[in-house]
Amino acid sequence: MVVRTEQELAKAIEGGMNSIEIHGDLARHTIGIKATGQVAWLVAIGAIGVAVASLMVSPATAGVSAGFAAASAAGAVGILGAATTATAISIAVAAGGVGVLNRLRDYDMEKISDTHVKLTKS
Repeated sequence: MVVRTEQELAKAIEGGMNSIEIHGDLARHTIGIKATGQVAWLVAIGAIGVAVASLMVSPATAGVSAGFAAASAAGAVGILGAATTATAISIAVAAGGVGVLNRLRDYDMEKISDTHVKLTKS
């Protein structure tokens, strides 16, 4: 399955796709999420969870901005960067929770280019 948006990626992971190709800026941010070490990930996912919970209570209009990510998930921004944190929050909101991000990290990743990665279930 080919995806280009956070919503499409969340749907593919939630659907249990065995192979997912990610194109565009989303690929670069997915690399950042996957490259984070386990201890740093635990800190980041906690901060992202708080931001996702606040959005689930009062949803944002169009999407998650880097500014929102910086304000609501400062711990994650320090680890992932603002744009990657915003992407992670958007993926989690689209799926209804942060569990999708942990499932994303369970996939094996092949970097084809900076704007194209392929995920396969391990």
